[in-house]
Amino acid sequence: MQVYSQSDIGLKRLSNQDYCLSGRFSDEAVWAVVCDGMGGANGGSTASRVAAETIAGTIESGYRSEMSPEEIKELMELAVGCANHSVYDMSIHVPGLSGMGTTVVCAIAGKKTVHVIHAGDSRAYLYNDESLTQLTTDHSIVQEMVTAGELTPEQARQHYMKNIITRALGTEPYLKTDYISVPFGGGSKLIICTDGMSNYITDESLLEFIRTNSCDELTEKLIESSKELGGSDNITVAVIAG
Repeated sequence: MQVYSQSDIGLKRLSNQDYCLSGRFSDEAVWAVVCDGMGGANGGSTASRVAAETIAGTIESGYRSEMSPEEIKELMELAVGCANHSVYDMSIHVPGLSGMGTTVVCAIAGKKTVHVIHAGDSRAYLYNDESLTQLTTDHSIVQEMVTAGELTPEQARQHYMKNIITRALGTEPYLKTDYISVPFGGGSKLIICTDGMSNYITDESLLEFIRTNSCDELTEKLIESSKELGGSDNITVAVIAG
């Protein structure tokens, strides 16, 4: 199992409000978490950092190799819940941080299964058997419009409301998350990214990047391409390879 992660400020932002962490439990299990903060430069960067560090600390201290799928799900829900409480508490009590929050995507991958939990519009994609599947569904206004048939995915990428999300970690006392687990074997790859990548890289382009680059090159190539296509936001990518 391999895991790589990288974050870039992009071309037009004055600070990087994305934050990512990754690591390994063992040779057969790894993890990654990606967050995209909001709430002003200080608030956004604080929210994403606190969330990622809290989630990482919780899963690293709680994970055991013999855990059942249900126990892994419960651990991930606990980690995100703890992060939500930490960020929300800071937003209430620390001057200058009111209203801050962050998207979150967290993944734990083993030899047979990958587990993903998320809130917001940062995404997780699964590459398996030469095909690409988006595992997460954006919690956003434009995604609701796509689901209702009012926009195409291509129109949503350019829509003026594309950055308005309907769920975020740290903005409310309790956070509703989505969870999914899917088979993950040799040759599988999980791509986690913020919208600084997904707003520029189409599914077709992402599939081609995965097919033509090694795992240790992929994060850098996706960030470079996102910047070449505009780079108007921070860009963060994590790759887990089975």
